[in-house]
Amino acid sequence: MDKKEAKKRISKLKKVIHYHRYLYHVRDRQEISDAVLDSLKHELKKLEDQFPELITPDSPTQRVGGKALRAFKKVKHRVPMLSLEDAFSSEEMQDWLSRGAKIESATSRAELFSELKFDGLALSLIYKNGILERAATRGNGNTGENVTQNVKTIEAIPLKLEIHAPLSEGMKSKVGHLLERGLIEIRGEVMITKKDFEKINRNQKKEGKQIYANPRNLAAGSVRQLNPAITRSRHLDFYAYGIWTDVGQKKHSQEHEVLSTLGFKTDARARVIGSLKELFSFQKKIARERSRFDYEVDGIVVVINDNALFKKLGIVGKAPRGSIAFKFTPKEATTIIEDIILQVGRTGALTPVAKLRSVKIGGVAVSRATLHNEDEIRRLDARIGDTVVVGRAGDVIPDIRKVIKELRPPRAKIFHMPRRCPVCNSILVQGGVILRCKNRECPARHREALCHFVSKKTFDIDGLGPKIIDALLDNGLIQDAADLFELKEGDLAPLERFGEKSAKNLVRSIQSRRSISLAKFIFSLGILHAGEETTIDLAEHFGSLQSLGRATKEELENVLNIGEVVAKSIVEWFESEQNQKFLKKLLKYVTVKSPKKIKGKLVGRTFVLTGGLESLTRDEAKDRIREAGGDVSETVSKNTDFVVIGSEPGSKLDDAKRLGVKIIDKKTFLKMV
Repeated sequence: MDKKEAKKRISKLKKVIHYHRYLYHVRDRQEISDAVLDSLKHELKKLEDQFPELITPDSPTQRVGGKALRAFKKVKHRVPMLSLEDAFSSEEMQDWLSRGAKIESATSRAELFSELKFDGLALSLIYKNGILERAATRGNGNTGENVTQNVKTIEAIPLKLEIHAPLSEGMKSKVGHLLERGLIEIRGEVMITKKDFEKINRNQKKEGKQIYANPRNLAAGSVRQLNPAITRSRHLDFYAYGIWTDVGQKKHSQEHEVLSTLGFKTDARARVIGSLKELFSFQKKIARERSRFDYEVDGIVVVINDNALFKKLGIVGKAPRGSIAFKFTPKEATTIIEDIILQVGRTGALTPVAKLRSVKIGGVAVSRATLHNEDEIRRLDARIGDTVVVGRAGDVIPDIRKVIKELRPPRAKIFHMPRRCPVCNSILVQGGVILRCKNRECPARHREALCHFVSKKTFDIDGLGPKIIDALLDNGLIQDAADLFELKEGDLAPLERFGEKSAKNLVRSIQSRRSISLAKFIFSLGILHAGEETTIDLAEHFGSLQSLGRATKEELENVLNIGEVVAKSIVEWFESEQNQKFLKKLLKYVTVKSPKKIKGKLVGRTFVLTGGLESLTRDEAKDRIREAGGDVSETVSKNTDFVVIGSEPGSKLDDAKRLGVKIIDKKTFLKMV
């Protein structure tokens, strides 16, 4: 991007960020998630780093918050309440330390202090002669709102400071003196528990009132109530994270000790960190555990522990160089659609796919996202060149959730679906919202069917990916999936970069998969509309491939969860002469195992999985449930018995809470299975 393009992009980004920051900080309202706003600010910061001459005083990177509400008296902060720069990856954390080392070489080997980044409302508390004199919100960083009367209703905030535990002699003397005659400024975060947040929203819903978007918004709104009685009823909490007065502290970690001694809650998980490796391990641990915390946490704050070194590093813009917010990988981010391409699936369905400027979501680099179908493109009004919000559907599949039209470039290109298949040029047929290539000989359909046949959920042939399948087809070594089992090591010699050892390994891998369960075998056939769960139901109901092949449409419709469309598709597949020949050929090499009658302890119980389980893959967890007689569903409903949450759970956790479905963690789940 050249300077001219960067200037236009920066102008648009500033306008959008200003608008959403105003909604968030002044009106206590959100139209986009915190992760999306962070992503936009992150892009702006990177562009300004690249073109520092384009930085202007009105840039969101040059200020902290929005305007103070008029309902409260404005107060000027003794020391500005600065914001923190964000980092989202280990590379960005290393860059942060490197930048500090250029100013003070000791930064590269400095001791770090890390604490949770609570998602609440920042407060400054001024104590005069040990008595709470003033509480103020951050406001715009220099001027905040006087919310003292409301803050006095929060029991976690002491009205009078007292020394409750021993201090070192030097600090004890200074603190004691300041408590008698002097000022002490404490800073921290006002929050509300997830439990109280849900309780208040339930009551709001019953009374037909506004539902709060998140605990942070509710905490902010509660502190800003004109009636302190309402603030008291919200059961707010407060965690202190720093002292902005000299009490003899040499390290930031000592401030936590003093705060605790003075009667404040501090982060019990905070710790001194000796290296970046230890820091990354700590951040991953918190990311795994945060769903079980009482409060919302969106990352960790990392501080140079030596206060003298911290001070030497100074401030850049409105952020201290000696501290940074190491945020958890976002579940949403913004990026740009660079192109829209078409994929032809194994059933002939055409799926438009957006090629994206690479962006990290949930710790994974994403460069493509499905647009599903033409109706979805129209609903989103997505165009090539648009800035879009991308998330990961079901915690896994990247999808486009919103177009930020305010950032649309003048030459954004509208995408039109074709009339002919882009691979075989056959006329396409519309079936509902799906555009489909009906040519069974279409090379794209054939390739996708082979990829499906060898995938983990079917034959699970290790080492046989799309590139090797392409090579096998291009060299005429296979015509269909059954031919895979006839391959010999010498047959693979024509393949580029295929040595003797790799050929031997591939043949061994294929031959080790000559026995397969009935459910996986049916799924491997790629029957239109017959998904993984459907094939499990078919296998359990019919018990053998022969019985399924002879089943009538009416008999199939009697199977639980199978309707007319699926039944018709199955009958048509088995009636096809071409498919019958393929089955006969395939069954020469493959043994299909009939399902055993399951009498496990989970019979009749339905599970939904969300988040990572670390020691188990999602498919392994599903297999464990089924082996114990349970069922697996992809969606949460009133019929769900358990929702299993791992690290970084998705929206299914919210659905479970809303419907009152029992939620269990990984440890409880493993005991059950």
